[in-house]
This record gives sequence, C-alpha cells and structure tokens, in this order.
Amino acid sequence: MASSQATLVATLIASPSQPAVTDDLVAKAARALGHETERTVLARGIAADLVLTAPAEAEAIETSLRAALEGQPVDVVVQPFATRRKRLFLADMDSTMIAQECIDELADYVGLKAEVSEITERAMRGEIAFEPALRERVALLKNLPVEVVDEIIGKRITLTPGGPALVRTIRANSGYTCLVSGGFTLFTGPIGAKIGFDEHRSNHLIVDGEKLAGLVEEPILGREAKLATLIELRSRFNLAHHETMAVGDGANDLAMLEEAGLGVAFRAKPAVASAAHARIDHADLTALLYAQGYRSDEIVEA
Repeated sequence: MASSQATLVATLIASPSQPAVTDDLVAKAARALGHETERTVLARGIAADLVLTAPAEAEAIETSLRAALEGQPVDVVVQPFATRRKRLFLADMDSTMIAQECIDELADYVGLKAEVSEITERAMRGEIAFEPALRERVALLKNLPVEVVDEIIGKRITLTPGGPALVRTIRANSGYTCLVSGGFTLFTGPIGAKIGFDEHRSNHLIVDGEKLAGLVEEPILGREAKLATLIELRSRFNLAHHETMAVGDGANDLAMLEEAGLGVAFRAKPAVASAAHARIDHADLTALLYAQGYRSDEIVEA
C-alpha cells in the first residue's frame, strides 16, 4: 500500500442504522475520483476506505466524491493517510456528545425554555458572543433548585450514539480524551464519567444554599478557553499537531476545530460545517473512529 506523507485516504461513512456504504456505492465513488485506488472495508455497509495511489488534492477529491454521492446518506472524510490515527481527543458536550443543550433543559424548569433556546441557537450560530449570551441565560435560572440537575441527567439527557465507543476505543489505544464544554461542571462531571472521558472542563455555576444564584464563575470557558485547552494538552503530552482531533457543533468550537489536526463538525451549524476540516451529517460518533482507520472489530463497545 502507498504510505508516503502525501498519500490521501477518503473514508466513506454511513450510520449503522442506515448502512448505505455498499460495494456498488464504493465502486461508484472510486470511479468518480478518476484515480486508481486501494479499497478497504472497515465495517460492512457502514465504512470503507479509498486510498489514492497517486498524488491528489484533498479538497478536489472531497468535492468529486460529494458530487458523485449526492443524495446518499454517506459522509466523506479526506485526509493524509499517514497521520490519520490520533492520540488526543477533545469534544464539545451539548448537541455533540449528548443530544440536548443542558442550559435549555434547566430553563424548561422555570418555563423559559423557548426564550433561552433562542439565545442558545443564536450563540451557537455565531450571531452573538458566547460569553454575554451565557451570562444572560444563567441569570434567568436564579433560584432554581440544584437538585433538578440530577433529575435532568437521569430523565432527559441522552448520549449521542457511538460516543462511549469512540472515547473508550481511543483510550484503549493509548489516547487521551477531554470533554471541554461551554456548559457546566454539574453536567460535565457525571456525563463525562458516564461516557468514559479522562477529564472534563467547563463552567462553574455559583450556588447559593441549595439554589442557583443566577451567576457563573469568571472567567467563562468559551471559544478561546477551548482552544487553550487543546494547546495545553498537546504540549503536556508532547504531541505533534497532526496527532490531535476535536469535535463540536457550534461557533464557540471553531477555534478548537481549526487548531486540531482533524477538526470535525458534527451535525453542525452551517458556518461551523463549512470551516471545519471534516463534517459528519449522517453517521454517529463512531465515524470519528472509522476516519482514523479503525475497523469494526477494533471498536471497544460501551
């Protein structure tokens, strides 16, 4: 197999619930490239690699594949073959590792979910700055009993499919994982532990007695803090840029995604999807394992 630094691999990935990566689809994709390829099935019906045996330009390859596969529920990740396996993984929590936005669920308890959700959506699209938007939303939660957090985690929070397998597989292969969120430690602690992360970082809600004070500790962990965490952990473990991967969905994830060796926009806002190195619109989070070349029998199931 070609293995130079310049060799590209295009990974086709579908959702396990809709296994669309058939032999015919892989053959169609290979023909569309106009290059000779070496094909490897990573998971039957779910993921396959096309390794290009001649020099090519990644953006052109991705454009050709997306055009050829238009209308198919298949994601495409194109990257250098030699550096695809990662040793540091950072992930956003809300709407990435879990399906919900925790602050919106808190707001639901005081009848303000619609109002808070609108602010959340605007912040994630990058229309308003994250930090003042967070302060504004937290202020609306004043006097909410802290005990509702456990109820929300137990009854309302659902893990994104593939997330635990993603984290546990990376850790089983000597990688380090960090949940880094603009949300709150009251959530990232138990949720991070449930998924299997090595550590978590997020914001601290100020508590007055047994109720929320409507305030968040400064400085707020947002876009720049996520970026700083990636750089700090990369330095701590003495890793090269290409050995890092990050995933997120919102505008406050962009700096982290751009700095990572592979920054993945997961079912993300349009501005984030267009700026990230790769985007996942159809598959679950195991897509980030297949993008690294893991086969289905190498995945550590939760």
